[in-house]
Amino acid sequence: MIKKTKVAIALGSNLGDRLETFKRAVQILSTDFLEDANSSSVYETPPWGISDQPAFLNAVIVGFSEWKPPAIVNYLKNLEIDLGRTTTVKNGPRVLDLDLLVWGEGSWESEGVTVPHPGICDRDFVLVPFEEVWPDWTHPKEQKTVRELIKVFSKNSPLSAKFFAPRLLDTGNL
Repeated sequence: MIKKTKVAIALGSNLGDRLETFKRAVQILSTDFLEDANSSSVYETPPWGISDQPAFLNAVIVGFSEWKPPAIVNYLKNLEIDLGRTTTVKNGPRVLDLDLLVWGEGSWESEGVTVPHPGICDRDFVLVPFEEVWPDWTHPKEQKTVRELIKVFSKNSPLSAKFFAPRLLDTGNL
C-alpha cells in the first residue's frame, strides 16, 4: 500500500476572472490529484512584493497525495499554465499561482524544492486561509501551529486578508 501524505497548496490570482479560475483549479486538484480534499474560504488581499498591481484572491486547499514534493511542484506549475498563467516578473500579476506550502509534518529540501514554503510565516494571505483547513499543522522549524503563527504575525502587522467568498470545496474532512 502506498503511503499518502497530507499536503497544503496555496492559490493566488489577481488577473482575469479570479474566482472562476479558483473554481476550475480547485475542481481539477480535488478530482485529479488530491484525495479527501477540502478548501478554505477565498480572501482578497493587497498585492505583496510589487504594490502597483490589482488585489489578489487567495485560498488554500488540503488533501492527500502519494507524490513527493518535486512531482507536486511540477504538476502545479503545469496546471498554472493550463489555466492561463504566462511568465511575468517575480511577485507580479498573474492569472494563477499555485504553491506547495507543506508536505505532511516534515521538511523537504532538494531538487529546487523547499517545504514548508519559506515565506509561510510572513504572509497573512497564506496563514489566514491555511488556518481554516489545517489550524493544528505545526511548522517543523518554528515549532508553532498555524494558529500560533497568525498570532505572532498579527503582533507585528495587521492582518490584511478580507473574506471574499465561501469555501469552493467543503467535504467536511478537516
